[in-house]
Amino acid sequence: MARIVMKFGGATLASTGHIQEMARKAIAEKDKGFDVVVVVAAMGQTAKDVKMMVKRFTDDVSKRELAAVMSTCTQLSSSLFAIALQEAGYKAVSLTGWQAGIHTDRMYRHARIDNIDVHRIEEHFEQGQIVVIAGEQGVDDDYNITTLGKGGAETTAVALAIGLEAERVDIYSNVDGVYTADPRYVTNAQKLQEISYDEMLELSNLGSHVIHPRAVELAKKFQLPVIIRSSSVESVGTLLKEEVEMEKNLVVRGVAFEADIIRLTVGYDAYSEGSLADMFTILAENRINVDIIVQAIIDGLKPTVSFSILKEEFAEALRVLEDSKVSLGFSFADFEIGLAKVSIIGSGMASNPGVAARMFDRLRHENIPVKMVSTSEIKVSVVVPQDDMIRAANALHDEFNLEQALYI
Repeated sequence: MARIVMKFGGATLASTGHIQEMARKAIAEKDKGFDVVVVVAAMGQTAKDVKMMVKRFTDDVSKRELAAVMSTCTQLSSSLFAIALQEAGYKAVSLTGWQAGIHTDRMYRHARIDNIDVHRIEEHFEQGQIVVIAGEQGVDDDYNITTLGKGGAETTAVALAIGLEAERVDIYSNVDGVYTADPRYVTNAQKLQEISYDEMLELSNLGSHVIHPRAVELAKKFQLPVIIRSSSVESVGTLLKEEVEMEKNLVVRGVAFEADIIRLTVGYDAYSEGSLADMFTILAENRINVDIIVQAIIDGLKPTVSFSILKEEFAEALRVLEDSKVSLGFSFADFEIGLAKVSIIGSGMASNPGVAARMFDRLRHENIPVKMVSTSEIKVSVVVPQDDMIRAANALHDEFNLEQALYI
């Protein structure tokens, strides 16, 4: 029997009424003859409420205990979802991440999946049950509970689909697909019916929060179809696949933006005292994502290296750097807040020179200063003042004629 995996985000599970509504979607797929796995995130405000309870005890809770307590949020969602299915007359069972055979490394709150043993899920399929799994969690080699961090539920869904050789993954959220830009802020943004894994990966990394890049990476590696669907309206959604049709010879297919970017600058007394490899190795070991990197070596001035990070990782990055200041050999660290990142993405950019120049010229015309730049074959990102973020996104969406795009 064919299988599908359905992932439901926290906004789709905000109340028991929402859960009953999402349960009906799982039932519809079961009635079509599929074996169904449902992966759920924490419902509504549950995670925030649990964090507040922890803070009443301490601001310095151990990572192990915090992972254990946070895992209960998705367990609540999965159990309630299974109960809703049972009350509707269907066989269902809820499983925690470790009961579902999800094994991870030992990073506790930023764990990565090492492997999945799907035999228990297979046994429940044989009993005709819909299997509801608490997303974002697993167990390490010592049977400590771990959580996967941001994007954990959809990463779990894709990993399970690969292990179960499922036909596809359906990601249900409060948006009905992937757009050329965020339609809440960019006028005339258009929904894409298809998008390549590479383009979606860039969009996800650059500010689109429709699906986490870890999930896209897994889907691309195993060529697993993923559909982004609306939880509230019936629509086609957006299909993630390897290659898509290029309508109207569009070079740029999307604009992404992200607020609360911080530029962190580390300086050295002399060039010989610094090691970029050592610094970024330490940051990587602590799962701190660094984006745009600029090194400045100018005669007569102290050498510096600047990089951009997200606001929520700033405090941890400073702590890691200060703890390693002696071994890294830097003399000072400075930062700039109030920044944002705006990016253009399109697989056609690789074979069409001049896109970056066109982007910079439009931003210059709009009097928007560019503070940092990063490029790849299919994207150009700039760091700009946060107050100019939305204006820059709309200008670039207009510059590359995305409002006229038609996608099949």
